[in-house]
Amino acid sequence: MDGSYSMQTESFKFLSETKRNVWKGEDHREPSCCLSVSGVSYTVSERLGPWWDVPSYRKRWTRQILNDVSFHVDSGQIMGILGNSGSGKTTLLDAISGRIGNSGTLLGEVFINGRKLKRAEYQDCFSYVLQSDTLLSYLTVEETLTYTAQLALRQHSAEAIKKKVSAVMAELSLTHVAHSVIGGRVFPGISGGERRRVSIAGQLLQNPRVILLDEPTTGLDSMTANQIVVLLAELAMRNRIVIVTIHQPRSELFNVFSRIAIMSRGELVFCGQPGEMVDFFSQCGYECPEYCNPFDIYVDFTSVDTRNSDREAVTFNRMHEITSSYQRSDINQSMLGKIEQSLQQSDKPAIPFKSKESPSGAAKLGVLIRRTVRNLSRDRMGVLMRLSQNLIYGLFVAFFVIHLDNNVNKGAVQDRIGIIYQSIGASPYTGMLNAVALFPALRAISDQESQDGLYSKWQMFLAYIFHILPFSILSVFIFTSFLYWTVGMHPETLRFLCYTAVVLVPHIIGELLTVVLLGVVQDPNMVNTGVALLNIAGILVGSGFLRSTAQMPTIFQWLSYLTFQKYSCELLIVTEFHGLELTCNTSRPLPGACLITDGGEIIDAGYPGALSRYTLDFVLLYSFLPALLLLGIISFKIRDRLVRH
Repeated sequence: MDGSYSMQTESFKFLSETKRNVWKGEDHREPSCCLSVSGVSYTVSERLGPWWDVPSYRKRWTRQILNDVSFHVDSGQIMGILGNSGSGKTTLLDAISGRIGNSGTLLGEVFINGRKLKRAEYQDCFSYVLQSDTLLSYLTVEETLTYTAQLALRQHSAEAIKKKVSAVMAELSLTHVAHSVIGGRVFPGISGGERRRVSIAGQLLQNPRVILLDEPTTGLDSMTANQIVVLLAELAMRNRIVIVTIHQPRSELFNVFSRIAIMSRGELVFCGQPGEMVDFFSQCGYECPEYCNPFDIYVDFTSVDTRNSDREAVTFNRMHEITSSYQRSDINQSMLGKIEQSLQQSDKPAIPFKSKESPSGAAKLGVLIRRTVRNLSRDRMGVLMRLSQNLIYGLFVAFFVIHLDNNVNKGAVQDRIGIIYQSIGASPYTGMLNAVALFPALRAISDQESQDGLYSKWQMFLAYIFHILPFSILSVFIFTSFLYWTVGMHPETLRFLCYTAVVLVPHIIGELLTVVLLGVVQDPNMVNTGVALLNIAGILVGSGFLRSTAQMPTIFQWLSYLTFQKYSCELLIVTEFHGLELTCNTSRPLPGACLITDGGEIIDAGYPGALSRYTLDFVLLYSFLPALLLLGIISFKIRDRLVRH
């Protein structure tokens, strides 16, 4: 069997001898870094039933996700972790990288160069490439890496950052696509393998010594997947430690990995060199048939088949026997000896943390704003819709109103109140739609990059808000310029500017409130519904259109002070009706209609004292913006605890 398999792999050389010699010439030192993981276990407590089944919901059961996992890897080695779905591969990476979350109980220790690593230091030591590539679609490869470098590195000139980015692109064979956009579902960009290499390149900018990758070949064809693994092996040989979880690698990659680990049901069934794996399973009585992929065969031998209870019992016993044999084997004892040797070493090298040259908070915010503006401004359709959606809505309103009349019998009061209602009630929805369409992608980026230590999630929130301000101002100005003068509202420039300033706030609040809720609520559809209901409730309680505020129950009168609609409606009512002279058709008057001859009567009847509160209402209306900004910062600080990656 050994001979037949060596013939298959002999023709596959992922590194030429010349390349090996070059790298040996670059660094004559012995590997100066080692990673030891000792006794890592992880358990979670889950409820038995759904929330509506109270008796079962109160009961919990404990599930063992990881069970006493230990291994040792030295610099220059690449370790592949294999196993079927649910075997605990990703959870193991999450555990040793500090991204496991707070929902379970984590035991065990992680050592770098024999020094115990604190949980708070995991993020500063390990680089983690997630299974999915979260990249901004409209940026080029070079721009993506440049902005990442600017977020990660301080005291580096623009020229130094450019050289750093160029070196990383050359190391990962990305130079030929440096000026190509990343692309996405809507429009094409670079290939899937190139996107994966961009994700890896972003991690290399901080010079990590330990790189963890979760399923880096997922979604790629077999040739591209092989190229990614070969590339990772090359990165490992440059004095790094690379740990990869992988599904169904081709047999040609057998000798690419320095160490191979197989997991099943949260346990480490085997961990050793490729040649040791073949000998170990053969001694256990599970030989790999000729011309078969040993990865597939050995994973099948160690997997538990859950299709029926009998089959599950048989396969579980087989897995347990192999695990017990491994724990008693010389391979495992040798590995445990290396861990003990690294811990007892007298002169232990320092822990090789990633580059900690992070810029100041203000500098990071500036980089995030520039990156967000550049990415979203290239979305031509998105920019066009953002600027025109309020105008499109204004066209519908203007079409129905046509032209305002001062004759009470012809709807002078009703039409003006209708326009005010639509201006205040509809503008938050357009802001909400913008946020739901654009921010979730940025939120995914911030979730990953904040875990990498580049910045805090609330800084991305502020960057997005500062980015939307000029778009919001311009969009609302286009809307009000068309609607105000087309339908013939009070023809004074100062009143028009006041009208624009008032309508601007509900539009911004709609988008701002949506982003705030997206910090703590994962599903955008739920946020969409929540913001819509809050807007409707605010209109009912605060506007005074459905029922006069003075006639509402006391509790609703107090609640109206918490709605921006109260101040917006009062301001627009005063802006439009103060000093407005109304006429009446005396030939066929409506009952009681001719009692109204001045707009001030509308103000006094529905909003008594609003004229004297005009300035105060402006201050209170605009105070909602900093209040929501502060609430957003709190929301995304809470998200730091809710979302681990």
